[in-house]
Amino acid sequence: MHDPERSAPMPSMRLTARQAMAAVTDSYVELPPPQHPGPGRPDGPLGWQGYDAARARAHARTGEDESVVTALATIGGTEAVLLSFEFGYLGGSLGERTGDRLEAAYTEARERRLPLVSLIATGGSRMQEGMRALTQLQRVAGQAARNRAAGLAHIAVLRDPTTGGGWATLGAGADVLLALPGAQIGFAGSRVRPADADPVAYSAEGQLAAGQIDAVVPPDRLRGTLQRWLRLLGGVREPGAAAPDPVPPAALGGSGLPETGWRAVVRARDARRPRAEAYLRAYFDDWEELRGDRCGGVDDGIRCGFGRRDGRTIAFAAQCGTATRPAGFRTAARLVGLADRLGIPVLTLVDTPGAANGAEAERAGAGAALAEAFAALASARVPVTSLLIGEGGSGGALALAAPGRLWATPDSYFSVIAPELAAAILKRDPQEVHHTADQLRVRPQDLLALGIIRDIVPPARDTGA
Repeated sequence: MHDPERSAPMPSMRLTARQAMAAVTDSYVELPPPQHPGPGRPDGPLGWQGYDAARARAHARTGEDESVVTALATIGGTEAVLLSFEFGYLGGSLGERTGDRLEAAYTEARERRLPLVSLIATGGSRMQEGMRALTQLQRVAGQAARNRAAGLAHIAVLRDPTTGGGWATLGAGADVLLALPGAQIGFAGSRVRPADADPVAYSAEGQLAAGQIDAVVPPDRLRGTLQRWLRLLGGVREPGAAAPDPVPPAALGGSGLPETGWRAVVRARDARRPRAEAYLRAYFDDWEELRGDRCGGVDDGIRCGFGRRDGRTIAFAAQCGTATRPAGFRTAARLVGLADRLGIPVLTLVDTPGAANGAEAERAGAGAALAEAFAALASARVPVTSLLIGEGGSGGALALAAPGRLWATPDSYFSVIAPELAAAILKRDPQEVHHTADQLRVRPQDLLALGIIRDIVPPARDTGA
C-alpha cells in the first residue's frame, strides 16, 4: 500500500505515472497485472526488430513493465479505480498488454461498483505491434460502454501529451475531462499534424475554448478538484434505485404577482432581477461545472454541472437570461444524459428570451440541438424539476422545462412567442403590444390557471428557508 506524504509533489505534465498517482491520492494499492502464458513471440506480434530491446531500455529507464499502472485508490475519502500512464515507457503508447491492464481496470471498477479515474499521458497506439495495437482502442471502447451501462462515472485528467487513440477513447470518452495547463491534447500528435496547423487547437486551452474539455486545472488545484468531483459522482446507487425528487428553489425576487401580462414581461426582463448565478449559490452548498457540447461549441449563457445540497448530489442546467445557442442545448442534453445514466436527479432553471435564431445558429444546427434537449428531458428516467426564474421565451425555454414538473417565480413569464413578435405577426400597431401580452396569458397566475405550471414558489423569506 502506498501512502503519499503531505509533501508529495503536485501533478505536473511530465511526472511519472507513480508520481502523478501519489500527487492526487490519499493512498493506493496497485492492482496485479494480468498474467500471460510464456514470454510471447520475440520482438512482438510483427517480429519488429529491436522491439524487445526497446522495451528493456524503457523498463531500465522507468522501472515499469508497461505504459500504464493501475490501482485501487482513495481520493479525498472516496474509493476509485485509478489508472496512470507512464509516458517514459515508449511514449505511453498502447499495446496489447496495455489493453490487458486497461480491460482489467475497467472490470475491477464494475465488480466493485467504483468510479474510474484516469491520469493520461500517451502518444497513441504502439507502432511496433501494428494493427494488434490499434485494435486495443476497440477493447477500451467496449469496456467503457459496459461501465457506462453499469452507471459508473469516469473522470479523466489529461496530462502532456494526450494524443492519438488514447485521447479518442480514454480521454474524450470520459464523463468529465480535466486538463493540466499547456497540455498537448488532440487526435493528431505533433509529428503527424499538418505543418501549418494552429498549435492552440491542440492545447488544453484551445480544447477548452472549443467545448471539448470541462476545465483546465492548475497542478496545485488538481487534487482538490478531483476530490470534489468524486464526492459528487462517486456515490452511485445500485441499478434500479429511485432517485429522490429535487425540491424547487425558493424565489429570490419579489413576492407580488404582476397585474398585467406586459408588467410580467417587464419584471422578467429587469436587469436587477436575480439570475441563475444567484439561484445556484442559494441552492447548493458547492458545485462543479461541465463545459461545452463536445461538438466544438460553448454557450456561456447556460451553466451545467453537479452540486451538493443537504448531502445529496443534484445535477443542474441553468439558462442565464440570454438567447440559448445550439451549443447550450447540446450541453444541457449532455448533462441530463449523464445524470440519467448515473441515477442523479436534475434541476433546470429556465430563463431565456428564446433560442438563438440568427444565421450562425441555423448553421450550427439549432433545430437538431433543440430536438436533442427536448428528447433528453422527455426520456430521462430520473426526476427532473424545473423552475421558471425569468423569461420563458417560446421553444427555447420549453426545451429545458420538465414536462409536468415546472414551477415559476412571481417575476417570470412564459409565452408561445414574445408579445412584440406576436403583434408584428398579427400586423397590429406597436401600441397593441400590451394588449397582446394580456391576450397571450403569460403571467405566473395565468400559467397556473392553464395547468402549465404546478405552482408559484414564494420567496425564501416567506418559506422560512
